[in-house]
Order: sequence, then C-alpha cells, then structure tokens
Amino acid sequence: MEACSLARTIGLWSLPTHPRMFLSQVFRVLLKLLGLPPSLLKKFLKHEHIHPPHMESEVGGLPELPHELLVDIFALLDIPDLKRASSVCSSWRSVYTSLCSLGLYKRPQTPCLFYTSESAGESVAFLYSLAEKRSYKLTLPEPPIRSRHLIGSTNGWLVTADERSEMHLLNPITCQQIALPLVITIEHVTPIFDEAGALCEYHYSRHTYGPYGLCTADRPSILALDELRSYLYVKAFVFYDASAGGHIVVLIHNPFGQLSFARLGDDKWTWLPQHSFFHDCIYKDGLLYAVTAQGKILAFNFRGPVVTTELIMDIAKDILDENIYIVQAPCGGLLQVWRTQEASQYVEDAGPAIDLTNTRDIKIFKVETTAEKLVGIDSLDDHVLLLGHNQTLCLSVEEYPHLKANHAYFTDDCELYLFGWKNNRRDIGICDLANNTCEELVSPQPWSNWPNPIWITPSLTRL
Repeated sequence: MEACSLARTIGLWSLPTHPRMFLSQVFRVLLKLLGLPPSLLKKFLKHEHIHPPHMESEVGGLPELPHELLVDIFALLDIPDLKRASSVCSSWRSVYTSLCSLGLYKRPQTPCLFYTSESAGESVAFLYSLAEKRSYKLTLPEPPIRSRHLIGSTNGWLVTADERSEMHLLNPITCQQIALPLVITIEHVTPIFDEAGALCEYHYSRHTYGPYGLCTADRPSILALDELRSYLYVKAFVFYDASAGGHIVVLIHNPFGQLSFARLGDDKWTWLPQHSFFHDCIYKDGLLYAVTAQGKILAFNFRGPVVTTELIMDIAKDILDENIYIVQAPCGGLLQVWRTQEASQYVEDAGPAIDLTNTRDIKIFKVETTAEKLVGIDSLDDHVLLLGHNQTLCLSVEEYPHLKANHAYFTDDCELYLFGWKNNRRDIGICDLANNTCEELVSPQPWSNWPNPIWITPSLTRL
C-alpha cells in the first residue's frame, strides 16, 4: 500500500471478535450480485470458528473472482469493512488499492469523532463511529498527532499545525499527508533567523485593513516556533474548485479573523484583506461564502485572474458571544446557525476551578439574500447539523439513518479556550433542536482534552 504498511492497516481497523460476521457480510453482497443462492453462504461458513490467521486460506479456497467484480463488491462496503477486507489476502488488498487510486469508492460515510487518548501513545488516534457506536484505532504518520493543533476538517481531510507552526493536510484513513505553503508566506508572519541562519522565531504583526486603510492594533510580537500557531490559526477548510480542477485551502486566521487561501501546489498564501472577524466558510456553486461575527455574508469569486468580492448580506448585528456558522440548506440555499455558549466553573478532586464553556442555545436562520434578512427556522425536520472546527454540515437522516433527526452534534470550537487551556474539559455533545436540551455523546468520555476532538467524515479520496 502507498503510505501505510499492511501491518499498520490491520492496526487501523481491527478485525471483529467473530470474523465470520464480517465475511458473511462481504459474501452476502457477493452472492446477491452474482444471483447465487444464499445456501452457498452457509457452505462457505460451515466451520463454527474462523480466526483471522486462517482467513487468507479460507478465501484462497474459493474460486478466484474477476478483479472488476471484486471492485464492484468492495465499493458497496463501509470503510471499516473495506479496510478489514484489504487485510484478508493479497488479491483483496489489490482491489482496495484500485478503489483508492482510481477514485472509484463513492459510498457516503457517516461522520465520526476524531480524537486522541494520552494512554494510547503520541502517534495514535481514534475514530468514534456515530453509526456503530464504537471506536476504531488509527496509527498515523509523523509528526505525532498529539503534538499537532487540529485547525480544520473537510471531506475526510484534517488540517493540522505542527510544532514549528507549519500546516499539513492529513487523511487519517489513507495516511496521505500534504505539506501546505510555509507559514512565513502568510502576510502577518516574518521569519527570524539565528546567527547560524536557522529559523528560530517568528515576527507576528497584528495589522489589518479597516474603513480608513491599513491599521495596526498593537505592537508586533516575537513568538517561538510552536507558539505562533496558538495565536495565528482559527479555522481551515479544504474545498474542491471545479473551475480550476483542483483543491483550495481556505484559512481563517488572526489578527481579527482574516482570510487567506492557497491552491494545492502554490508556494505561498494569498491574503484577502479589507474584511475581518470571519467565523465560518462554505464553497458553493463556484463561490466561497464566508460569514462574520456580525452575521455579514461575503462571496469571493476565485475564477478570474483577480479574486472579486461581493457583499451578500449585512444585517448590522452586534458582536455577541455566539459562534456563527454557514451551511447549505436542505433546499439548496444557505443557513446561518448561531450557537451560544455559557461559561461555568468546574472543580475536580478539590483542585483549582477551571473555566468551562457549555452549549446553551442553538438558533437556525434561513438566509434571504434578496431581502437581505434572516428568517428563523423552528425545526430541521429530517436533517441534522454537525458543528465545530469541521466544515459545517447539514445532512439528511434518510441518507444517514444512524443520526438523530432535528439534532445538532457539536464539538468545542471556542477560540478562547481551544488553544490556551489545553486541560479544559471539552464542550462535546448532542443538542435536541426541538427544546435546546443537550446530552453527552458518550459516557464516560474516552478522549483527551487535547488535541481538541473534531468531526471528520472518513474518505478514501486522494489529493
């Protein structure tokens, strides 16, 4: 396999306690496609116990099937079963490789919670499956995942920042990793070198554009290599730009929640000045829609030689304590989501009190762009929201039946606490939008508070 050895693959998606259940699912699909009687399934699984070491010999005893047919079968499996299948024998592993390299795997995946655990090791992470209500173990490439900041998640890809504050895209399923342009190419960052010519610190400038041109809030800062990421990064996204036939990474960063972007293959970040205080982004119909803390929506067009900007909505909302999200509505339009968090104090084992945030209220609004107004929505009916440091999602429970209709699944994305208080308990749970009551996702919580857990939709997509 390309980035992960077979041994690592087996570690990623451990075989179930009873492999016959897994093989039964695979061959049930096979027999259905071939139009063969179900009795053949019983013949194959006639032994009461099939153990993982014997699986290759069991499969090897079957008539060899055409590679193309196995591709069709494997394309119907969920990713956990697909990863298990790739560990059974060399021919099945070849089929898995074909699905990945040719982009033939299109099956929708239910989102999972990506998290780490201190006891599991520095390079180990987990996916908690909302569909199966269980966790899967992942062994990831260097640098260690627990040493990184998680600043975004889109379409199966994490955006991470390492201990030198450099950003990488990481697909935790395929282990493919892509370095993004150097942080010193962001407008507000300048490198500082020591006498030997080695990078030792960053010069971080807090300047931006305001109504009267360029302005600076305060003096620039000198920051250590690993310190910059705590001040600079807010949220990141990976979007496919059909007009250019490639992917674009959009970064919300400080000072003041500004925007920069880079296409995969670029050697620097491009700053989009004159607007600030952005909270969230979505890419739709060839345009990047970005929402600010005041509920203002701007559309950026990347298709020409120069990026153009259009103000879609300006509702003159005061800056409050809400996190604001933007997402495509079930009807195809846009929704704004306002999430209010309240501060509280938490005391454990009679130790010092720790400030916490808890989701108190979630409001949903339909964006009426023509009238430039927001219309409140009482219910999402058969849809569900996923909120946090991920790309905001609104999904149909018809397509994702394991999710709860008219609920919001949320993770912590309070910027104040995200990077400054690593030991704080995270605000993660499920909110019933009918009455704004929240419950824990799973108890007891298996994740470490750092890096902050994040939603991700597993994907085999290669970039």
